[in-house]
Amino acid sequence: MNVSKRKVAGAVASVAAAALVFGASVPASAADSQLKIGAIVPLTGSLSFLVPPEIAGLHLAVDEINAAGGVLGKKVTLDILDEADGDSPAVSQASATKHLANKVDLIIGAASSSRTKLIIDKITSAKVVQISGSNTSPSLTDWKDGGFYFRTAPSDLLQGRVLANQILQDGASSVAILLQDTAYGVGLNAQLKAVLEKGKATVTSISFPENETSVSSYVDKALAGKPDAVVLVTYDESKKLLPALQAKGFSGGNVYLVDGNAVDYSKESYATYLNGAKASIPGKALDDAFKAKLVAAYKKYTSKTLTDFTYGESLYDAVIIGALAAVAAKDASGVGIKSQLTAISQAGAGKVTVTNFADGVKALKAGKKINYDGKTGAIEFDKNGDPTGAYIGIYRYSAAGTFKLVKTVLGSSVK
Repeated sequence: MNVSKRKVAGAVASVAAAALVFGASVPASAADSQLKIGAIVPLTGSLSFLVPPEIAGLHLAVDEINAAGGVLGKKVTLDILDEADGDSPAVSQASATKHLANKVDLIIGAASSSRTKLIIDKITSAKVVQISGSNTSPSLTDWKDGGFYFRTAPSDLLQGRVLANQILQDGASSVAILLQDTAYGVGLNAQLKAVLEKGKATVTSISFPENETSVSSYVDKALAGKPDAVVLVTYDESKKLLPALQAKGFSGGNVYLVDGNAVDYSKESYATYLNGAKASIPGKALDDAFKAKLVAAYKKYTSKTLTDFTYGESLYDAVIIGALAAVAAKDASGVGIKSQLTAISQAGAGKVTVTNFADGVKALKAGKKINYDGKTGAIEFDKNGDPTGAYIGIYRYSAAGTFKLVKTVLGSSVK
């Protein structure tokens, strides 16, 4: 959610190396009594800019769980492997195969909806729970996963609706969408287009292959109709598209970004071009205390400074709610986790609402039923594993190439 094409053998080797750097080795103990978590995130490729907050969220959650006594009296283990990008589809598949061979109970990831589609059948048919913190493709809602797939990020039915309404509120009546030809790009474009056209705007959608580097012709097509606004539904192809739009004289203040490319551009030569641009990112505003914890966790495991927080909270929630489900089921297997995930995500009469692992375990040990409300919001999984109530933040860029939250919109992400 770009790197040059590489041989699959080399990519798989880098996966193993990355696991040594970022993840703990996984012991061969019985899965039912010890929660073993495998993560599949973009350590390389066009979504690798998302990795820092994801790594932070994963490690912070596991550290908090283990500090509270672990799950079923045992420490939780974490093994982090690569999903790469569309240039290297075999990498995510190899990572899923390795995790399953190591008998993990819960897989967090993949970050990309397209990469999830490569591995979801393998994972869920093995009766292992998969929770993604950043899959947003609407097509995953009805996937035949046996009830083992969940996500803490809302479907793009919500992000598309919120961003399209923002564009309409800003006065645009002619919109060009430059989209990556992937499950993510196609799904989000469809919702944007539907809502914009319902609002009487004319829409032109121009698609291109993932990791495309020659973007001039696509930009020319997008600008041919002299649009009021241009939306980039991409990953880091935005770093080619933005300077191309600037060179063509299109106003940066009329550019709209999405979660796949809403990052800090302050070090780019075109940073000032983004002044006034807006972006949508799933999730609500994070409090400073939680941000500080993510920063500390990232520093602890990488010795680097965390500057972006996108999806850090949703991966954190995925780990915490998965662990609480194992405690509630008194069974750390995938089947056990699945049996309790929906129940502990939903509010209800007589339930205790908890916001962290330690309080959740305390309530469960006292014989109470719990409802976990996380950093992403209330979650409230439906029968498809989608969060039924979720937040989308609208952000505004400054001349420094950085962005700040303007408002948060709460809405339903289901059809």
